[in-house]
Amino acid sequence: MTEPTLPGHPFIAYHEGELCVEQVRLSALASTYGTPLFVYSKAAMLSALAAYQLGFAGRNAQICYAMKANSTLGILQVFALAGCGFDIVSGGELARVLAAGGDPAKVIFSGVGKTRAEMRQALQVGIGCFNVESIAELDVLNEVAVGMGLRAPVSLRVNPNVDPQTHPYISTGLKGNKFGVAHEQAVETYLHASRLPGLKVVGIDCHIGSQITETTPYLDAMDRVLDLVTQVEAAGVPIHHIDFGGGLGINYNGDTPPAADALWAQLLAKLDARGFGQRQLMIEPGRSLVGNAGVCLSEVLYLKPGEQKNFCIIDAAMNDLPRPAMYQAYHHITPVRPRKGEGTLFDVVGPICESGDWIGRDRSLQVQPGDLLAVCSAGAYCMSMASNYNTRGRAAELLIDGDQVHVIRQRESVFDTFQLEQLPV
Repeated sequence: MTEPTLPGHPFIAYHEGELCVEQVRLSALASTYGTPLFVYSKAAMLSALAAYQLGFAGRNAQICYAMKANSTLGILQVFALAGCGFDIVSGGELARVLAAGGDPAKVIFSGVGKTRAEMRQALQVGIGCFNVESIAELDVLNEVAVGMGLRAPVSLRVNPNVDPQTHPYISTGLKGNKFGVAHEQAVETYLHASRLPGLKVVGIDCHIGSQITETTPYLDAMDRVLDLVTQVEAAGVPIHHIDFGGGLGINYNGDTPPAADALWAQLLAKLDARGFGQRQLMIEPGRSLVGNAGVCLSEVLYLKPGEQKNFCIIDAAMNDLPRPAMYQAYHHITPVRPRKGEGTLFDVVGPICESGDWIGRDRSLQVQPGDLLAVCSAGAYCMSMASNYNTRGRAAELLIDGDQVHVIRQRESVFDTFQLEQLPV
């Protein structure tokens, strides 16, 4: 029997008829730790990071992991020990970076709605830079910094109005998106920032979206950003670093994004040709570092045949794997121990009381109740977006390093889901 081909890294593959992560059999993990269960390959994450590091060899560059993709402490520690900084979007994420041993001086604070409390928290620990997204935010950050007797390092996130050719919910660089300062207002906004006593302008930032699989949007955005750098510096405001964000996609279903080192070879060639090759560079990859490094293990509960649809009901649900319900996203689904014979078309669904609780549509599977399925490419935007809907505890998480198994999150009990609540009488 030919074993299925899986998207992503070779670190998650079939051996002797059974799906393994690195050197560990997934069936053994399910037996020991239960399901649903997230399992991540450390080697896969470091391999993805190595492609970026190769692309930036010899350059003054800082890779900041965009931790919203997966903010589990054990994942953050892997990247901190590998020398990464972190791109954060909340005070809670900053606290996680510090708990995982990250260097606050390598932290970039992005996001459109930073509160005064979050600004104070970030200034107190000495983060590397605030990516500011509006004049109103500049004014508030200045007020907070002056009140603390500090100067906040700032970069403006500019909106280049470039179409990333991705799902509209994860597009961030068009005029209609909530993010960034409009390209046409950037010079004026930089001049405003330069006049505020509590701020120190250090850079420029651009992020156009997520799950981008084409090179052209990056090249177009780089041209727009470099044009702005020239204009801003001509107006008398020096720019020390250029932050090109993240957004590089992964292979979910035959997607063919460029390799990180190949993409950056093209971008750096353009940077050199335009005379900016010696600038400090910042990038903020997230999904491309962790997405294909993880799977979600789930047990088949019931098979429910129907006139129009056959349903394969599993114990993982939209609270564990929200991307299909939110974005109509595709995740490859494969048996841990494939059976012989022709498959049946199923919609793979979870137990949650919502018609939107589906994990995969029209999947050909040869399965029986009690079988294990692996939902692939589950390392990004799954656990970090997981919820307790229907009072379901969040899944456990494991990090695999060769033949070593590390529990990086215990399974959440039902009691855990309501321990902060109180009865009024």
